[in-house]
Amino acid sequence: MNKKELIDKVAEETGYHKKEIKDVVESVLATVSKSLAKDEKVQLVGFGTFEVVKRAAREGRNPQTGKKIKISERKVPKFRPGKAFKEEVK
Repeated sequence: MNKKELIDKVAEETGYHKKEIKDVVESVLATVSKSLAKDEKVQLVGFGTFEVVKRAAREGRNPQTGKKIKISERKVPKFRPGKAFKEEVK
């Protein structure tokens, strides 16, 4: 399911106009992104937690040449599903 399909499905289930749902979905996604950019954790009880974790510097290889390269430390977003969400997916 992509974002358009999500908007269509939510609009169908709630009876709201697609434009309103689109604005809400985009606002939620933007708010989560902005919070993560500030190193804030976003916890949605029953769904899961979005957070930023540091990935340590490491050594890797260039797949084309096999030459060793240094991969620098960086921050990456991480999602941990909540218990209710895991149970729903089973």
